Amino acid sequence: MHNLGNTRSSQQPNHLLLTSDTFVRTTLPGMKGCAAIVHAGPALGARFTQYTAEFEPGGELGGTIAQRFIYVIEGAVKLDVHNQQSQLTARGYAYVPAGLVHQITATQRSRVAVIEKSYESLETIPPPQLVVSHEDRVTSHPLGDDPRLQVKCLLPDEMSFDFAVNTMVYQPGAALSMVEMHVMEHGLVMLEGGGIYRLGDSWYPVAAGDFIWLAPWCPQWFGAIGKVPAKYLIYKNWNRHPLADAHK
Repeated sequence: MHNLGNTRSSQQPNHLLLTSDTFVRTTLPGMKGCAAIVHAGPALGARFTQYTAEFEPGGELGGTIAQRFIYVIEGAVKLDVHNQQSQLTARGYAYVPAGLVHQITATQRSRVAVIEKSYESLETIPPPQLVVSHEDRVTSHPLGDDPRLQVKCLLPDEMSFDFAVNTMVYQPGAALSMVEMHVMEHGLVMLEGGGIYRLGDSWYPVAAGDFIWLAPWCPQWFGAIGKVPAKYLIYKNWNRHPLADAHK
């Protein structure tokens, strides 16, 4: 039902909230048995691309010349690099460096968060290598001094990486300790639970399945509401000087 035009989705100059009732699916080049829900990209003003790939069993994700991060939301996929295969189940993830030829194939019906970004190289630091892991192997730490808000950093804290991807888990009632405003932009997928997100000068109820894009310096705050923890996967550009693009 169209619900008389009502939706929680909203697009503003410095943020975007996309809810599942407004998702539109498309096929990207190279996809077979797979569809993409494109959430963010240059057309929006973002300096990265993020989409959810929905695979049929045996479906394939197309290639890319950009660096790529994948996180399995549900189902299972195999990653083939130089004829070496890695199996990724739910909460499994991988980072594939720019230019590394690889193939991603679903072994069952699956949903995968995909982040792609042109790599910003540094003259004195070699680019990062392939990473294949699982969220359960990563140790969490509290954000600030709040043990009710736990963070897992999925990529190594090394200058070679020009972006970071974390998961954050809020116990019911936990919240960010401040309204944040910073140079980084974000792409965020709500994985579990829900709460209230302040984006710019607006407050939105958010729930599992929602996607949020936040532009640099967009005021942002989140508090978890409900009887179960709230969890999201969040991207941010990282480890590069703000003037880096000005010299290109």
